[in-house]
Amino acid sequence: MPGLADCLSFLRLLIARGDPKAIPLATGAIDEYLQMAPVSIRRNGLRVLQQDAWDLHGAGVGVQRSFAETVDAYIERKLAEE
Repeated sequence: MPGLADCLSFLRLLIARGDPKAIPLATGAIDEYLQMAPVSIRRNGLRVLQQDAWDLHGAGVGVQRSFAETVDAYIERKLAEE
């Protein structure tokens, strides 16, 4: 999937850091992925990103978990729009 691997890697890094000031970077990465990906695979790509965020949520603590929850909520909104 175009751009999915890059988006996934970037979101993993941001979640690991857990800096709330980086939320715009995370949402921007998701938006960029959506702009690059063909319409036919966007939902699947978002689901991959969402599952990874939840996996990191389970392994994270404190701010990492909160960041992962925020990413998940944003992805959920994007899924509703698709």
